[in-house]
Formats: sequence, structure tokens, C-alpha cells
Amino acid sequence: MGVTGIGGFFFRAHDPVALAAWYKTHLNIGGGCDGTATGEVDEWSWLTAGGPTVFAPFAANSDYFAADKAFMLNLRVTGLDDLLTTLRAAGIAVETRAEWDAPETGRFARIQDPEDNAIELWEPPAG
Repeated sequence: MGVTGIGGFFFRAHDPVALAAWYKTHLNIGGGCDGTATGEVDEWSWLTAGGPTVFAPFAANSDYFAADKAFMLNLRVTGLDDLLTTLRAAGIAVETRAEWDAPETGRFARIQDPEDNAIELWEPPAG
């Protein structure tokens, strides 16, 4: 038996309560959220749907995300267009680029949380 998945993602925030509320409100993630619509959640857990997870260290000089950040959160989503419409309606800036999308990898968009952490939204290809 070895590692079976990511058990959590922990990061520092200037205002953890407000930031947790932002993630819950706009992305339905964090304690008490159910991305599967099938289980019972508690105040700490976020139930996620199964699917691919990429775990990839990047070179220190990579330009894939901001050089002054140690990480970029990538969230697997369904219904990317509807999510982007909802985020824009909430006043959240959304960046998309045609060159990010490819039939073999899917579609991508990027947003920033209120503490300027990059979030990549990834809709894997259907299939």
C-alpha cells in the first residue's frame, strides 16, 4: 500500500476565514462542500469526484505561472463555460487563451483569488 491521493492542500493566508469563504462561495471547494453530490461532508472535508490529478514540480524559472509564487492551484472542473459566466458575473477577472486549449489535454482558464494566488481551471477532454 502506498499513497492513494492528495489528502489536503494547506497554504498560508492573510485572512484565512475570508479566503475560505471566497473559495466556498465561488468555486464550491473547502470544508463542507460536496463535488460528488453523493456524500455527507463535515466542516473539514471537501468530497471530490474521482479523476486525473497532475502532480508536477516546475523549474524555478518556469513562466507557466508567476515567478514570485511557489505554487499554482489547478482545479479540475466540468461545465467550464457556465463556471466562467458565473465568475465573471461575480466580478472575478477570467483569463482564457486559445493556445492553452488542446483536444488531447482539454480547456483551461485562469483566475486569481482575493490574495492574488493563481488558480487554473481545467476541463479535461470528454471521454
